[in-house]
Amino acid sequence: MRTFSSLSPRGRIALIASGIALAGGAGWLAQAQVGGERGIAAVAASRDIQVSDIEVDVRASTGIEAREEAWREAQVKAWEKIDGPDLPESRIAGMVSAIVVQRERLGPKRYIATLGVIFDRQKANAYLGDDGLTRRSAPMLLLPVTFSGGTQLVYEQRNPWQRAWAEFQAGQSSVNYVRPSGAGGESLLLTYGQTNRRSRVWWRDILDSFGAADVLVPIARLRYTYPGGPVEGTFTARHGPDNEFLESFTLTAESPDQLPAMLEEAVRKFDAIFQVALSDGTIRPDPTLNVKTGDLNPEIARLVELGRRLREQDEARAQAASQPTDASGGAISAAPINQPPPEGSVALYTVQFQTPDAASFGAVLSSVRGTPGVRSTGVRSTAIGGTSVMTVSYVGSIGELAEALRGQGFTVQQGATALLISR
Repeated sequence: MRTFSSLSPRGRIALIASGIALAGGAGWLAQAQVGGERGIAAVAASRDIQVSDIEVDVRASTGIEAREEAWREAQVKAWEKIDGPDLPESRIAGMVSAIVVQRERLGPKRYIATLGVIFDRQKANAYLGDDGLTRRSAPMLLLPVTFSGGTQLVYEQRNPWQRAWAEFQAGQSSVNYVRPSGAGGESLLLTYGQTNRRSRVWWRDILDSFGAADVLVPIARLRYTYPGGPVEGTFTARHGPDNEFLESFTLTAESPDQLPAMLEEAVRKFDAIFQVALSDGTIRPDPTLNVKTGDLNPEIARLVELGRRLREQDEARAQAASQPTDASGGAISAAPINQPPPEGSVALYTVQFQTPDAASFGAVLSSVRGTPGVRSTGVRSTAIGGTSVMTVSYVGSIGELAEALRGQGFTVQQGATALLISR
């Protein structure tokens, strides 16, 4: 029998997503949590050798020809910049795995650009020898966190901070970054909440899933002063399963259009901070991440097991004490059903609703509370500009609740265990 820890990362993500679908969320609700526009793949693997800021200015009979000639020139300049030996242009081109356009202007007969050239390390080391090798850290999982507008984002949706790290050319860094794309179920595993967990067992499982030894957390707090105005950024570097503080700094973009450039500069500063912390021994693999239950003294292991059981008992009592009741004190069934609940009791249902602004949020709550048969409502999550979630206690089946909400003017999509409403 295969255990969870023996599964591949894809297998673990699939198992988690399947569990969500089976454990009480509608199938479309689980899909909404992992689908959509998310996931930005890193432009260059850490094993590559990348050279940035190569300036080119070439004229030719057409703009396209000028660009092609400029790219060939950039490859040679980049090779010279890393002190490569004299080689034919064709041989240098054979070691190039990618050209990264940092900035460019293309005219009818002229091409001006700042380019990055990425060399395949395995091919280049045949000519560079030890000079092409950089002493690297152990693989470090990267969790780029964005604080903006009262939300915390990691990989839940595409965002400028994740993109800046994905586009960072890390080949020359001594830090061996593991940069997930954030696609699919990775957004369920790698969240801001994970940075505040202290369980070594949980952390070890996450790190093993991505082949990493430790974790780095670059945090960007972005404050938009006014529409179209400066964007103030406060950046904090943290490390390890205990979320240890390393350093912080501030930057300002003159306008939202300058935000990508500011974030690009912030990434370079973070990389310098991490490299210094690595060289002085501040960043080092946490030995507690490698402790397994079998490594514990048997007496200590029994105490750990006893503590686990007591915690489970406390959680069970707390859950029983928090069991919701209706206004008359009767118990509420937490399992949505397609048959009316027993007489004298109500059922608790999950209802998602679109909230483009604060006014619509209040209006929907008021309409749902005024729906015949609804005893009470409770807000589970608020997302102004997105989809909020409430719980509704109702005397009747989920199908009857759907009809009652349609009577209030809502468009209702009914799942097995939840509803999605909109106007």
